[in-house]
Amino acid sequence: MSKSSHQYATQVFAFASIVEFGTGIAVIIGPVPIVRLLLGEEVAGVGVAVARCFGVALFSLGLACWPTGTHVRSDSAAFRAMLVYNALIAVFLVYLAATGASGTLLWPAIALHTVIGLSLLFALHGSHAS
Repeated sequence: MSKSSHQYATQVFAFASIVEFGTGIAVIIGPVPIVRLLLGEEVAGVGVAVARCFGVALFSLGLACWPTGTHVRSDSAAFRAMLVYNALIAVFLVYLAATGASGTLLWPAIALHTVIGLSLLFALHGSHAS
């Protein structure tokens, strides 16, 4: 992999880690407004607890994938986890939109996860092209 490919992969991976880490903290602290903004629905009772569990998972993903060096290995478990998460969450959010969810942040979240997923895929492809 070229130096620029390593740098690109590291930057995308770091950005994705920051997004998930930050989103996790936001969902842990304020699940009700986050769910409302994302899905356009109110959440209460056990839904708040489930949302916070999702927040803990996002926080953990962001922390586990936090780059520790100047280069990210695209064959690492952390890289694969971040790639798979972004691809699957983008598809799931599109499904939610298609079935009636309509939060203000839904389509921006779909776009963000799609761009991150495609960027990670591009970085993975670039790492194997050299």
